[in-house]
Amino acid sequence: MTHPQIAPYGSWRSPITAALVATSGVSLTDSTIDGDDIYWLEGRPAEGGRVVVVRRSADGAIADVTPSSFNVRTRVHEYGGAPYTVDGGTVYFCHFADQRIYRQHPGMAPEPITPDAPLRYADFIVDRQRNRLIGVREDHTGSGEAVNAVVAIPLDGTTDQQVLVAGADFYASPRLSPDGRWLAWLSWNHPNMPWDAAELWVAPVREDGVPGPAERIAGGPDDAAFQPAWGPDGTLYFVAERTGWWNLYRWRDGTVDALYPMEAEFGLPLWVFNARTYAVESTDRLVCTYIDRGEEKMAVLDVSTKTLTPLDLPFSDFGFSGPRAAGGRIVFIGASPATPAALVMFNLLDGALTTIRRSMDVQIDPGYISTPRVIEFPTEGGMTAFGFYYPPHNRDFRAPEGEKPPLLVLSHGGPTSATSASFDLGIQFWTSRGIAVMDVNYGGSTGFGRAYRQRLDGRWGIVDVDDCCNAATYLAAQGLADPERLIIAGGSAGGYTTLAALTFRNVFRVGASYYGVSDLEALARDTHKFESRYLDRLVGPYPERTDIYHERSPIYHIERLNCPVIFLQGLEDKVVPPDQSERMAAALRAKGIPVAYLAFEGEQHGFRKAETIIRALEAELYFYARVLGFELAEPVEPIVIDNL
Repeated sequence: MTHPQIAPYGSWRSPITAALVATSGVSLTDSTIDGDDIYWLEGRPAEGGRVVVVRRSADGAIADVTPSSFNVRTRVHEYGGAPYTVDGGTVYFCHFADQRIYRQHPGMAPEPITPDAPLRYADFIVDRQRNRLIGVREDHTGSGEAVNAVVAIPLDGTTDQQVLVAGADFYASPRLSPDGRWLAWLSWNHPNMPWDAAELWVAPVREDGVPGPAERIAGGPDDAAFQPAWGPDGTLYFVAERTGWWNLYRWRDGTVDALYPMEAEFGLPLWVFNARTYAVESTDRLVCTYIDRGEEKMAVLDVSTKTLTPLDLPFSDFGFSGPRAAGGRIVFIGASPATPAALVMFNLLDGALTTIRRSMDVQIDPGYISTPRVIEFPTEGGMTAFGFYYPPHNRDFRAPEGEKPPLLVLSHGGPTSATSASFDLGIQFWTSRGIAVMDVNYGGSTGFGRAYRQRLDGRWGIVDVDDCCNAATYLAAQGLADPERLIIAGGSAGGYTTLAALTFRNVFRVGASYYGVSDLEALARDTHKFESRYLDRLVGPYPERTDIYHERSPIYHIERLNCPVIFLQGLEDKVVPPDQSERMAAALRAKGIPVAYLAFEGEQHGFRKAETIIRALEAELYFYARVLGFELAEPVEPIVIDNL
């Protein structure tokens, strides 16, 4: 037996390289069932981030459906989601390059069915009776704000599209009843986000295919509706928040009733159109996922007896695109702290679990994998916040006696989102090198009820910052981190939390901002439609409270930022434009603070290309090593660090 070598934290040699993180796997999302076939989306960093529709046929054969020249992504709301649907083997999908919808019959080449125009589409379904798609369209033909509507699109593209529902600022989840007689949809208006006040509407469909008078059956302020879905008997299921928790309800015979009241979250924030938490398996059964104090579970809900039966599965995370179910089969994407995500099928009849596709084929020795611990820690106002702590772990190394590890605190994006304990090779990249990680679900995160989520209302840049700082100091006080080597990193909204923590607090020694927000006013003024009024709730009404925006923007308080920062930015980012990072880097450079700025051509909001992911991760590691003074076990390509 080989004894571990003694080496300082941060200097451990690891087989989990940046290249392995970037190229060893694919992302799996948006599975669906079409007859005996199963379809899903694969995002492939090794192919420039291209997204592909993949099919597993009844005989078990797996093959790409969409040709190599197509990239299945939509830009509705910029974040997209639900870019395809399947009906009888025919696939309808959005191509990223031109945002048109294409129809692909089995064995044939894709053909466009929407015009070559500045129009974007998402979340469409097939209306067989009327030979059309029904979906969300985002119209960019005008000079002002994009116009969203629910539209009908002829399946052959030979006639004009028809607007079915319009007037609200946003729409999602148009769903047709099995008999084609009713249409349900979600809508919401500025300044709300869907998780604030999405409304669920239902209308009869007239003979001409246009919805008649609509009735709002759920949703509104503090009762955000989510994911309508019809049962085979015409019952409409949905998630609503009327008790302070996202729970399941049904609408039947004009009456709404709760299916299983529980202080748990059966819903998700609708950042992308394909967010789902349940599926209708039969007239009497739903298959659902829910989060109970940060722990995710899957269960079967018998809607006739209103009993919930958890399933014994080796997974603790079920992704944002949720389960699909038909004929006793459940198809979903599952992961655990030690197991990368995989597309699996579970048979409700005999309990058989079949793996269809793994996100990673590379097997990582468990001796290099850190197992997370759930941490509850005290924070401001007598509150409790949550996170997952990953201790350094590498079977080949141990630290010198008495040394405490550097700690990397991760602030997730959103900010209305959450982190989970599912296997993340990016986190293991750090822990296998001797750097501890704390992944924080700060106040404002989802999964803990509306009251916890609304802790951030009017206090973005305060509550999240306090919670990340308190997570770090709590772990340091427990002897789990070196208080002199605390790091913070985050992307997008998490990048803002990172920059605010570095600017307005004196806890962290160094940080990394991935396409982070530095100027809240610029974000409110320049960002895309979907988030253009998001800050009204998180910060304050704009422009009436410009003073708060300036008060909490790191760019206006550069004199208070005195520690090194690395900025990583996509040059085609429309959500947080590059100017946000460039101005901060220039200000730190002028001030004489160590700073690095890496910009990536062809990248948007979130990095997709393997070469970008590799370069960014190695640059971040190199930056920390230079600032904190530890030697790297393996050489990486240096970056330019000004003022160091």
